[in-house]
Amino acid sequence: MPVVPPSRRPKPSAALPQDRGLSHELMQQIQDNQGDPDFMTSLGRGLAVMSVFSQHPREVTMSQISSETGISRAAVRRVLHTLQKLGYVGEQGRGFVLLPRVLGLGGAYVASSSMTAAAQPVLDALRDDLHESCSLGVLDGDDVLYIARAETVRIMSIGLRAGSRLPCYCTSMGRVLLAALPRDTLEGYLERTPLRPRTERTITRMDEFLETLDKVRREGVALVDQELEIGLRSIAVPVLRRSGEVVGALNIGTQAGRISLGTMQTRILPRLRESAQQLGQLLG
Repeated sequence: MPVVPPSRRPKPSAALPQDRGLSHELMQQIQDNQGDPDFMTSLGRGLAVMSVFSQHPREVTMSQISSETGISRAAVRRVLHTLQKLGYVGEQGRGFVLLPRVLGLGGAYVASSSMTAAAQPVLDALRDDLHESCSLGVLDGDDVLYIARAETVRIMSIGLRAGSRLPCYCTSMGRVLLAALPRDTLEGYLERTPLRPRTERTITRMDEFLETLDKVRREGVALVDQELEIGLRSIAVPVLRRSGEVVGALNIGTQAGRISLGTMQTRILPRLRESAQQLGQLLG
């Protein structure tokens, strides 16, 4: 499925921040739904404010939230005040943090998701067999969203857990999910998403990136070598239902200095594919 490289990128709206992220996506969706009389803009802005916390390991300030969402400081203050009164955020230092009550929202998804429930035993077995951390991710907006994880040791400075989000273009799971998209959907993603270098190894040339996606599509595997973070290698394969629909991606991440690229392909890839097939059969 050849994809035509975008000839030019649209200029971001002045009302929105230029950096991509979940909060940006939500604000764009809010703008797109302004004509819907049943759409609650205030609720949408509240969710956009909450999404900013997922991108920061520590407290966030009112100014940061306003900058990342494009919402005025006055409106951000009202949202935070409401969330604080309801017990979802609290003040810490010079900013705000999420409180444990938000776990009820995410926990409801984990408890109700058949994919998450089916995946965890498969991930645990894969981790115990290979002694490597592994994850299951799905496409959520323009990011890969981690919905299940079995970890041995922490190998990334940013840390990963269920609920973590990473950019698709420089991650193995993200490339697997992008390669499965219909042509028009992929072209839309490429129009919106600049291929910014996360390390000196990150693929940022559009022609090279499209060739990489073609290879992932042909071979059914994505291998990313230190493009997201120096010292991290990861390999991912698609999780398919029996119908052939790609519903997620399964990956293993490891330290580059400990496991070679050849070993990842000869020892890890076969076991990874077995686990993905097992999970796909469980999903039906």
